[in-house]
Amino acid sequence: MVKIGNIELPEFPLLLAPMEDVSDPPFRRLCKQHGADLMYSEFISSEGLIRDAIKSRQKLDIFDYERPIGIQIFGGDEEAMAMSAKIVETVNPDIVDINFGCPVKKVVCKGAGAGVLKDIDLMVRLTKAVVNSTHLPVTVKTRLGWDDDSINIYEVAERLQDVGIKALTIHGRTRAQMYKGEADWAPIAKVKNNPRIHIPIFGNGDIDSPEKALKYRNEYGLDGIMIGRAAIGYPWIFNQIKHYFKTGEHLPEPTVEDRVEAARNHLKWSIDWKGERVGVFETRRHYTNYFKGIHGFKEYRQRMVSNDKPEDVYAVFDEVLDKFADYKMV
Repeated sequence: MVKIGNIELPEFPLLLAPMEDVSDPPFRRLCKQHGADLMYSEFISSEGLIRDAIKSRQKLDIFDYERPIGIQIFGGDEEAMAMSAKIVETVNPDIVDINFGCPVKKVVCKGAGAGVLKDIDLMVRLTKAVVNSTHLPVTVKTRLGWDDDSINIYEVAERLQDVGIKALTIHGRTRAQMYKGEADWAPIAKVKNNPRIHIPIFGNGDIDSPEKALKYRNEYGLDGIMIGRAAIGYPWIFNQIKHYFKTGEHLPEPTVEDRVEAARNHLKWSIDWKGERVGVFETRRHYTNYFKGIHGFKEYRQRMVSNDKPEDVYAVFDEVLDKFADYKMV
């Protein structure tokens, strides 16, 4: 069993990464249904929360069936981070998470996300401000360092643990790498093996198959793994990994029927949550991934993303079920 503060997770939990414009409640619900043990919201700007920005506030929506659920915040100002942690606390998540890893320019330019990797003292102060302002367990997601010449994760892990974080997720790339190249998990294992470290350490980066998950679990000895991009359009990955851990065998690939059901639920739940217009529009980006690898699918995908009425999209789903009823996924 893995503990984050008073939250108990199964042995070697699988976490869903917080992904901007992806990890919203409908997507999280699918991942929970298919085996995610702990999930995080999209990251929320501390300044936006304090300004009462509607988009930031909407990201605070969480539901009991998602628990345990963490809400992730980012920012570069101690007072704003402390205040936003108090706002987050009002919706009663299980965890407050701090993003020190987002490499996107518009976040880094504000001295937030991975921008803080250049200033460990600031990172420590921001973390301390959040820890001191909430009774909830605080976790952090970060990267190895700013670039290859400034890999500082060993110092970061010790100092953040010292100011009270309850778990640390490390993405095995620097900010300079963005999402390119291969994630390096060896430094993450070095953090885990530091005798001073007693909080759970989770690894993140490039886990896209049950084989790789097992290999990394055995090789690096971490407390669990966080999965991001591999879950987009493929929420089945969580249960597939768990099954492979237990049996050494693969679950069957999700059928066309499974994929249609996931896409249909995603659309329905998005409409329930965001309303018809936004729900239809925002679910479009997921269809390519749900139906990836199906030959002769282009025409149907095109119609899914161009219809504005939910009933028209549902009708396309029904056509897909008829047309591809006997299609074998490989």
